[in-house]
Amino acid sequence: MNQQIAKQDRVLALSHIGVAYFAFLVGTFCGLLQVFIRNDALDLPAWLDYYQILTAHGVLLALVFTTYFIFGFFITGMSKTLGSFGPKVRFVSWLGFGVMTVGTLLAIVMIVSGQASVLYTFYAPLQASGWYYIGLALFVVGTWIIGFALVGHYIIWKREHKKQLSPLFAYMTIATIILWIIACLGVVATVLFQFIPWAFGWVDTINVELSRSLFWYFGHPLVYFWLLPAYMAWYVIVPKIIGGKVFSDSLARLSFILFILFSIPVGFHHQLTEPGIESFWKFLQTVLTFMVIIPSLMTAFSLFATFEITGRQKGGRGLFGWFTRLPWKDIRFTALFIAMFFFIPGGAGGIINASFQLNEVIHNTLWVVGHFHITVGTPVAMTFMGVTFWLIPYLTGRKLTKSIQKLAFIQVFSWSIGMLLMSTAQHILGLLGAPRRTAYSGYNGNSEALKWFDGIISNHVTMAIGGSILFFSAMILIYIVFVSFVASPKAVKEEDFVEFPIAESDVENTPKFLENWWIWIAVALILIAIAYTVPLSNMMHHAPVGSNGFKTW
Repeated sequence: MNQQIAKQDRVLALSHIGVAYFAFLVGTFCGLLQVFIRNDALDLPAWLDYYQILTAHGVLLALVFTTYFIFGFFITGMSKTLGSFGPKVRFVSWLGFGVMTVGTLLAIVMIVSGQASVLYTFYAPLQASGWYYIGLALFVVGTWIIGFALVGHYIIWKREHKKQLSPLFAYMTIATIILWIIACLGVVATVLFQFIPWAFGWVDTINVELSRSLFWYFGHPLVYFWLLPAYMAWYVIVPKIIGGKVFSDSLARLSFILFILFSIPVGFHHQLTEPGIESFWKFLQTVLTFMVIIPSLMTAFSLFATFEITGRQKGGRGLFGWFTRLPWKDIRFTALFIAMFFFIPGGAGGIINASFQLNEVIHNTLWVVGHFHITVGTPVAMTFMGVTFWLIPYLTGRKLTKSIQKLAFIQVFSWSIGMLLMSTAQHILGLLGAPRRTAYSGYNGNSEALKWFDGIISNHVTMAIGGSILFFSAMILIYIVFVSFVASPKAVKEEDFVEFPIAESDVENTPKFLENWWIWIAVALILIAIAYTVPLSNMMHHAPVGSNGFKTW
């Protein structure tokens, strides 16, 4: 029998998801404006700046939408697999939600008022209002509070179930929270000790190289904070939807451990073109960057093993007969499968970004923008969309109607087409040399540079068409979310209730040491110390003259 989680936990989860989709609505509108500005088809009013909407687009979608949705997903899954939250866990979670929301509102007010057009990476020496950085700090602190509440819920369960391995969903949630907390140490350090004192004028200058290094200490594992919840859906949700089991509980848990170890000490591969970091440390972190391919391939192997085993159990014959037995008419599966497919070119592009010589070619170009969209905007965002289709009806107790399912297919396919057009154009233009982080650059009318934009795919019109399709798709999704929240018929009969699909995972042969978190936290900290202690020490002890703040808008 399908069972909803406790009402108080449902309200908590829905509050997170509601904020996530409000941010998604505004953030995608900002994205639509950008593609038309770059196409010279739109002029903004004097009070609104391109870099304002670029900053809002990045912060609202990459930080606010993803983080609120992830915690809404975690709250639901933890309550489902470990039991209802106690009053203390619930109170602390609401406290975290409140702190995170105050921080979000403060940061957004600063962006809208034109005092924080410093883009998503807020690189120094660009200087925003000090209140913007305080907003970011509160946002991170809020996530930590919620994270600690979920860890507390997990500890209570472990005390009551001594010597038992936790359910796979809960295990993966804790692994992701550990990664998030360790990763945030870098951005917390630079915001508290560098940006806030500098922005309020308590110190005159900032060590730019140190601030960027601390940002990317956080910025790269941030990608895995987005990806791991998607992997959770692929590992735990998809097998249940297709009628199978988790291929290997041990392999799934080990892959998450490896993501913690190999995703954090690699930030320098975002700074390969910057001076001030010795080549050895860049090389070391590049090697560690490529190590993350191991758990990625383990995940791909596990998922396709699950697909093949389940497909053959359903009568699939021949080399690929099992493929046709997968439930392609179920949007819960199809959305997530397309998301996985997009991760193939996304991952391949990541290898290019992390390579010394190839990075020289694409570093400051639109290629990186295309890579970001085809990685975060598709595998991550589309997985979240696929989860949304059943998660909100599960939490609200409403039906997932046939009309909404048909609409969901249109939404997923239109998002795929729009992203394919826009990101392909960005990749090609990036290879040719078109810059990123600019409203537009035609290199002062240089005829050779303008030829870049003459191709059928490689032009700003293609980007604008792709962006428009994406916005159209986003509005369909907002409609689905709205209907799922308040307008779909209430489920009354048992068969009308939407389930939270959790696949069976056999823990009989899973080694207990995989859940000894102290071992893995210690190994992660040792790797971080090896990769960062000497270069960060050099940046502080041999610091160049610091920089004053600049406002270019």
